[in-house]
Amino acid sequence: MTDSTFEEDDRLGDTSSSDTRARWDAVISLALGVFGLVTAEFLPASLLTPISADLGISSGTAGQTVTVTAVVAAFAGPGVVIGTRNLDRRWTLFGLSALLIISCALAALANGLPLLLVSRVLLGIGLGGFWAMSGALAMRLVPLDHLPRAMAMIFTGVSVATVAAAPLGAYIGSTLGWRAAFVLAGAVGVLALVAQAVTMPSLPPAGHAGLGTLAAVLKRPKIRIGLLATLLIVAGHFAGFTYIRPYLEEVPRLDVEMISLVLLAFGIGGFFGNIVGGMITERSATLGVVFASGLIALTAVILVSAGVSFTASAVAVTLWGFAFGALPVSIQSYITRAASDEAESAGALLLTTFQIAISSGAVLGGLLIDAQGPLGVMTFLGVASILGASVMVARGGRQLQLSEG
Repeated sequence: MTDSTFEEDDRLGDTSSSDTRARWDAVISLALGVFGLVTAEFLPASLLTPISADLGISSGTAGQTVTVTAVVAAFAGPGVVIGTRNLDRRWTLFGLSALLIISCALAALANGLPLLLVSRVLLGIGLGGFWAMSGALAMRLVPLDHLPRAMAMIFTGVSVATVAAAPLGAYIGSTLGWRAAFVLAGAVGVLALVAQAVTMPSLPPAGHAGLGTLAAVLKRPKIRIGLLATLLIVAGHFAGFTYIRPYLEEVPRLDVEMISLVLLAFGIGGFFGNIVGGMITERSATLGVVFASGLIALTAVILVSAGVSFTASAVAVTLWGFAFGALPVSIQSYITRAASDEAESAGALLLTTFQIAISSGAVLGGLLIDAQGPLGVMTFLGVASILGASVMVARGGRQLQLSEG
């Protein structure tokens, strides 16, 4: 596939918002909202011990509060898009931010597992609805040629939350108590809601969200290509990343302190990868996905062939974080452009695919690590990433040539 192919790929349908005045202040308010949502999503991971001790439950049970949020989010994305299809998207966004605030308040007040689970269900609805709509909202706030930059700004909130949530949660939990951590996350939600109220313009309903629309969007060749690539790459990533600690313990034989530093490097790499991914995606979303998945595959090769070296494994994990950080903005932009007339429905399909990939990747990773050990998991990471890149290059190029003919 030539460079011109990548460039033409992303010009398809690039007329829907060419006259849109960029509302970067509103985009920043979206980034603030997603920072609050993702921070709240991952807080329990760093607070399991005090939560379980205070509520009289096991750490394993407390850990399922993260699982509940992810499962609810997978179903909530399409549900919110369809259920609120007649509402101004501005008010829908306010409702999702309000769910973050209410969820954090209930978590902080929880005196047992039932109320804590209710809070996590509400958070899952807010999180799923936001992810399903984020691409469509960004597309309506900036001209379409600036969509990758807008998505990169939004995903910066994800990157910062991913890096900061665990250490901040642990620190606040040890100094002020675990409930204070949720209070502060709720305060971020209040700040985001105020910022959205001030900056977000009226966004009347667009598209025709419904089960029939979801099915129709899924029939589009470019959408199927993007979702298949997402399923492969994300499943490979989570198969590997779920079991990154056993790999680091058994192959380069790192202690807990060094593992923590390497994982921190992964998170920092993801932050910068998000920025670079946005820059590449401004030229071509297809190229952005191929770049990210190809680099993930390269890191898997290093981990399998030279991972016994601390330097090699640390560099590879950092590059892995960088590469995966570039993926969401690229694939979100690709899917949004491929269905710019039904961007919310396309976003809901992408969200559900992501969640299926996360779950299946973790399951496959567990089977592989039991059967073949950590190197088997990292081999699968590389193979899945290469397959994802190949789908984008081969099938994406073919569909583009057909559309141009």
